[in-house]
Amino acid sequence: MVSLSTLDKTVRGKMMATKNENTNCIIGEGSVFNGRFYVNGSILIEGKFEGDIKTDDQLIVGPTGKVKTDIIAKRVTIAGTLIGNIVASEEVNLLQSGKVLGNITTPKLTIEPGVITEGKVTITSGHSDDLKRVIEESFGEEAEVIFGNLGKKGKKEKTGTDDKTEE
Repeated sequence: MVSLSTLDKTVRGKMMATKNENTNCIIGEGSVFNGRFYVNGSILIEGKFEGDIKTDDQLIVGPTGKVKTDIIAKRVTIAGTLIGNIVASEEVNLLQSGKVLGNITTPKLTIEPGVITEGKVTITSGHSDDLKRVIEESFGEEAEVIFGNLGKKGKKEKTGTDDKTEE
């Protein structure tokens, strides 16, 4: 059995590995912030935050962090609790203690075992176009015609079998 202090050290170690050396802002454990927060650089939240938040760099919600907002950032790491959506231009990392209630949009998503999340996930792979159209075009019209014809043949064969059974 893993103790909470060991788990906390493991999570903090992974956070430090993903953390930019130049963290511009830290909302420490026990601190509460409510309002608008726009930072030029990276942010580490170990306390409570509710409001609007945006950074041009990395945002980390630490294991003790509790955040209620939509996040817009280059990179996002969640080890605490987030209620809100994430839009990351580079990547999102959900660490084992992370909990997210909201949608995630990013080109790259890493999820460790133990994460709890509910919401829609959209992996963009760097595309800024209409993703539905990109996927549908990739599927191709030929495949649509082939699958459509297969469905019609299956119905005819089934009807033929049913007619023979009635005789």
